[in-house]
Amino acid sequence: MKRAFLASVCLLAMTGLTQAQAPVPDNLEKLSNFQSTGTTEFTFIEQSGDYADGIRDTLERITLPDGFKIELYAVVPDARHMAVGPQGIVTFVGTRKDKVWSVTDRNKDRVADEVKDFAPSLKFAIPNGPCFSRDGFLYIAEQNRVLVYPAAEFFYESPDVAAFNVVKQGELIPPAEESYNHTARVCKIGPDGKIYISLGQPFNVPAPEKMDLYNEVGMGGMIRLNTDGTDREVYTRGIRNSVGHDFHPETGELWFTDNQVDGMGDDIPPGEINRQTEMGQNFGFPWYGGGDVRTNEYKGEEIPVDVVMPASETVAHAADLGMDFYTGNQFPEMYKNAIFSAQHGSWNRTTPVGARVMVTTIDDEGNATTKPFAEGWIDENGEYLGRPVDIAELRDGSILVSDDLAGALYRISYEGN
Repeated sequence: MKRAFLASVCLLAMTGLTQAQAPVPDNLEKLSNFQSTGTTEFTFIEQSGDYADGIRDTLERITLPDGFKIELYAVVPDARHMAVGPQGIVTFVGTRKDKVWSVTDRNKDRVADEVKDFAPSLKFAIPNGPCFSRDGFLYIAEQNRVLVYPAAEFFYESPDVAAFNVVKQGELIPPAEESYNHTARVCKIGPDGKIYISLGQPFNVPAPEKMDLYNEVGMGGMIRLNTDGTDREVYTRGIRNSVGHDFHPETGELWFTDNQVDGMGDDIPPGEINRQTEMGQNFGFPWYGGGDVRTNEYKGEEIPVDVVMPASETVAHAADLGMDFYTGNQFPEMYKNAIFSAQHGSWNRTTPVGARVMVTTIDDEGNATTKPFAEGWIDENGEYLGRPVDIAELRDGSILVSDDLAGALYRISYEGN
């Protein structure tokens, strides 16, 4: 645990910024010194009643391959990205608001018994992205900060939780670039033990004068750094807004989703699932809006980089978000090392698309094929009954799907032969 006690984080210098940084809550200093804050209250979420029954009714219309079933696992308001604790005790769920939720199935009947807020003595700002290291350290990527909780599965029962800076408030991105748009950070620990964090840039398509700064700090890309915050570097470039990534269980390669450019019509550009084979590769944004579709803003420009095209293209505007490589043993063999990913659904398409779980299978040559796996969250009127966000795997080999519209986690399991 000595990593959690390192004093300060060595980061890129952010020069020429005039906007004041948001203050770090006073309680963080107390928690870093193992001091009580005086906080005593949790917010508990009711798991039964009419609301939960209504979600169960919706799940009856969801279609899945033969042998699979979907059930309500937990009512979790604004549920976004998830991190399942290595000990299998608790699942932490981020939001785009100011809460992180802890979800506990105490009797292991595969339905949550308790949902309460995590670390209520801390003030969070868009804590979308939790992730665990193999040794049980919980990291949470917020809009402009990353904290580590060295013993979250132990301390979460208390309102006060040991917490430490990995990236201090205001140093993940330049404070002047903080936005209400594309603020949902996602983190994963790579095979190299480093933490990988996606940094969506705030625009539909950024102006050319923004590009030097964004390339320097990794906005519109992905950064990696040591888990103590040192040795930050830009790992991936040419991304518009990735809100899901994971590492292939066998090759260790980074795969990620990317949300593509709006305002080009209902059917272009396609969404993307990408494969990165080495550091520094560029995936084409802002010259490409998705796939090989050129953006209007950069259409006449010569592309100054070698571009890696998508491993798999998905339907335009379906909003591919969280993803997870399946490593469990419960599902049939064809799903081993496949990607399960969530399509959040289009926000401005004439006819809504998405709102479903996809599966991407990858052959021995690395060729990827993506198709629907669970769908039915858009009704006959074109209204959303749910909007999937992320996928996580439980220790028994079933998967969880988060939904920030319904405010729920679903569990998909396999009972076939």
